[in-house]
Amino acid sequence: MTAVTELGKQPGFAELFTPKLVTMLREGYRIADLKADLVAGLTVAIVALPLSMAIAIASGVTPDRGLYTAIAGGFVVSLMGGSRFQIGGPAGAFIVLVAATAERHGVDGLILATLLSGVILLAIGLLRLGTFIKYIPFPVTVGFTAGIAVIIFASQLKELFGLTLEKEPGPLVAKLVALAGAWPTVDAPTVAVALASIAVIVVLRRLRPHWPGFLIAIALAAFGTWLLGLDIATIGTRFGGIPASFPAPRLPDFSLEKVTAVLPSALSFALLGAIESLLSAVVADSMSGRRHRSNCELVAQGAANISSALFGGFCVTGTIARTATNVRAGARGPVSGMLHSMFLLLFMLIAAPLAAYIPLAALAGMLAVVAWNMAEKHEFWTLLRTSRGDAVVLLTTFLLVIFRDLTEGILVGFGIGALLFLHRMAQAVEIESGHQGLVDLPDARDDRTPYDASLVTDPRVIVYRISGAFFFGSAASVAAALERIGEHPKAYVIDFAEVPVLDSTAAATIAAFARKAHRRGAATYVSGVRPQIRRVLLAHGVRPPWVHFKGRLADAVATAHRKIGDMP
Repeated sequence: MTAVTELGKQPGFAELFTPKLVTMLREGYRIADLKADLVAGLTVAIVALPLSMAIAIASGVTPDRGLYTAIAGGFVVSLMGGSRFQIGGPAGAFIVLVAATAERHGVDGLILATLLSGVILLAIGLLRLGTFIKYIPFPVTVGFTAGIAVIIFASQLKELFGLTLEKEPGPLVAKLVALAGAWPTVDAPTVAVALASIAVIVVLRRLRPHWPGFLIAIALAAFGTWLLGLDIATIGTRFGGIPASFPAPRLPDFSLEKVTAVLPSALSFALLGAIESLLSAVVADSMSGRRHRSNCELVAQGAANISSALFGGFCVTGTIARTATNVRAGARGPVSGMLHSMFLLLFMLIAAPLAAYIPLAALAGMLAVVAWNMAEKHEFWTLLRTSRGDAVVLLTTFLLVIFRDLTEGILVGFGIGALLFLHRMAQAVEIESGHQGLVDLPDARDDRTPYDASLVTDPRVIVYRISGAFFFGSAASVAAALERIGEHPKAYVIDFAEVPVLDSTAAATIAAFARKAHRRGAATYVSGVRPQIRRVLLAHGVRPPWVHFKGRLADAVATAHRKIGDMP
């Protein structure tokens, strides 16, 4: 949603926060649309069923909690969301954070953190901060996604090889050392089931991309394990199966001390959830040609996390793969996402006993494929090759996510990316004098429109033109360039026609220059100033008698000549 409507007015609350479901119903919802959404919802549910359980297990909680998350949270995301096609549920990106929170604070602490993250997301959306998420640099998103993919894959090595390990460490290096020590306990049947599951998924994706490869691979693995009587870990042997019922809502136990303890995790959930859900909404927009409402989507994500926590689930976000599946399956609107949750509930109520036969190795193989697809390998190598600055941001984020912390990786990567952007913007500013040509910054453009020669013939009137964003990063360079003229003219004319942005530091720089010129007996004229920039200049003392404003450069030069007696 744009910040300003076509009429130039700020959009109202209803325009920003009306769910796409309401918009779709206003446009008219027909039986044909319902049929299309039924097919799409069933297709997504078939994909989400094994994936939700696998993500829950990888996150250190029981598989039923993954289904609760997809059912309760996913329904609310579609019901209240600002995207027509967003599918909400548990996401692989959260595995690291959820596992760490569950280990540190227990399942109750995880549920409380999920509830608090929902409140935070509600506040972010209602305060209309969703538009700022788009400022996350692309190298940061690629770096943290690749880092998460590595961690997810590492977290599945134990189940992929059937290793016997009493306590699996969380940090990557310690985990790999412990897994290497347990290598003699590799279980051949477990490895065979994992590899067979991966092979089925990969082959079906290539030969029959529209078939539900995940579900087929899991079903074949479960049937083969039962038929051959393989002694390997399954959902039944590890967790006792999943319940064939849906829990009643209840608030998690909380106290001020517990809220304080889980608040950092809640903030991490909210930050990552906002980024992941809006990225997913952008993907849906690019596939469908529609446009999402970012702040409405964040409000929906907040409500969905609260709903998930009330029913015993964990953090919810928009899921890119399932959302893309929804669009490709022909969904017409949010009803498909709501139906996806209802189908999941139906599957759980009817087929819960069959889940006990699912081998954990098959689920681990599925997550290994998910991690491989998440890694964005092409974008990773492209960023490494194309720009040194982007490569630094990418690798910093990637390495911090792997070896330190996901939130730390995002924040540090964003900080470095912001500094690099400011540096590039500062380098892009140009200061041109009609008498001396370009007087600062080596990266000046060659396609600039030259001055009218009649404006720069008199050395007593020096004409400057500033181009680009004039802000604190470029203020020192501009100040140095303004002072570089050796002689002392009678007047200075500074053209701001090509300055789109100016901050307080830049305004103070112009004010200081004008006062210094005034003390030398030289007048300063400013031309081509946009209204918003003029307000900033006036607020910082750039006003008569030190500075005089003119609309056009030619008028400013003519006035300067008239004042020094060169014109009648």
